[in-house]
Amino acid sequence: MANPTPARGRGALSNASGRYEAHQTEAFDDGWRMEDPEPEQVRTTVTYETPRKIITRNDSPDIGFDRSINAYRGCEHGCIYCFARPTHAYMGLSPGLDFETKLFAKPDAAKLLRAELMAKSYKPKPIAMGTNTDPYQPSERKLEITRGILEVLRETHHPCTIVTKSNLILRDIDILADMAREHLVKVALSITTLDRKLARMMEPRAATPERRVEAVRALSAAGIPVSVMVAPIIPSLTDHEMESILERAAGAGAYGAGYVLLRLPLEIKTLFREWLEANVPNRAARVISLIQGARGGKDYDMTWGKRQTGEGPYAMLIAERFKLAKQRLNLERASEPLALDLFKPPKREEPQLKLL
Repeated sequence: MANPTPARGRGALSNASGRYEAHQTEAFDDGWRMEDPEPEQVRTTVTYETPRKIITRNDSPDIGFDRSINAYRGCEHGCIYCFARPTHAYMGLSPGLDFETKLFAKPDAAKLLRAELMAKSYKPKPIAMGTNTDPYQPSERKLEITRGILEVLRETHHPCTIVTKSNLILRDIDILADMAREHLVKVALSITTLDRKLARMMEPRAATPERRVEAVRALSAAGIPVSVMVAPIIPSLTDHEMESILERAAGAGAYGAGYVLLRLPLEIKTLFREWLEANVPNRAARVISLIQGARGGKDYDMTWGKRQTGEGPYAMLIAERFKLAKQRLNLERASEPLALDLFKPPKREEPQLKLL
C-alpha cells in the first residue's frame, strides 16, 4: 500500500472504492517513483439531484428528532472524522476523497418542502438540519439551498434546529432572527478544537475555530438561541481542550453545550488511522487505544445509548468533566421550547378552481 500523499486542502489521504462495489481499487506504490510527487489538487464537482421528497424520517431512540433535511450529500469541509463519510458508498463512490470532492445538491429542496408541508396529514415537529452533512458548506454560498429552505420555514412558522461548523450561517441571520422571535429555531456551532493548525489538518475547508466562536457571539447578540457542540472529542488529541472550548462558548453567549465522543464506523476507521499516522504519528497508538477502551475493545460500538458517548473509565471521565464544566460556566440554562402551535401550511401558488 502506498504511503498516502495528501491532496492540497483535503482531509482524506486516500480514495478506496466503496464497500458495495464489485471491484476494489486502492493506490499502490511499486517503488518506481523517482521523487515525491507534488500534492495533487483535486477539484470539487457538484451534481444536482431530483428527489421526490426532502424530509427524511427516523425512529432512532437516542437522538432528539424524528425528521431532518439534508440539502447536500458529501461535504467539502473534508473533516477526516466525519461520521457521514460511509454514506457516499451508497452512491458508488469512496468515503475518502470522493466524499469531500464529489458532492450532490438538491436545488429543488424548498419546492419539495413546500409540497410536503402542504399535505393535510402533515403534523409539525422540529426539522433538524446539519445532522448528516453541513447545510452551510462552501457550495451553499452560491447555491443558497439552505436559505431557500429557511425561507419556507419562516413563512410557515415551522420550527427547526441547525448544526453547523460554518460562519456562513451569519448570512441568514435576518431569517433566523425572525424565527427566533417566535421560538422557531435553535442553532448549535460545532467546535472541535481551538488550535487553528490542528483544525486546518482535521477540517481543512471549515471555518477557523475563531470564526466559529464569533458566529456564536453574533447569533447570541441577535437573540438567536445558540449552543456549542464539542464534537467529536478525540482522545489524547483534543480532549484536553474541552473546558477551554466551553469557556470560549460561554463567553460568547452560548446557553448550552453537548458533546460526542469520536465515532469510527465502517471506512472511517481506516481513513482516520491513515490521517493519524501522517499527521500525529507519535500519538496514533494512544488515540486508538483510548478509543477502543471506550468502545468495548472495538473501534466502534453502534449500540443505541452508547454510540455517542462510549462507556468505561475514560468515557466516564469525559462525561464527568463535561458535566462539571457546564455547571461552572452556566451552560445548563433552559431555552424556550420550540413552538409547534404557530404552524400554517403554505399557500398554494396556483389555487385550484372549484367545480361548478
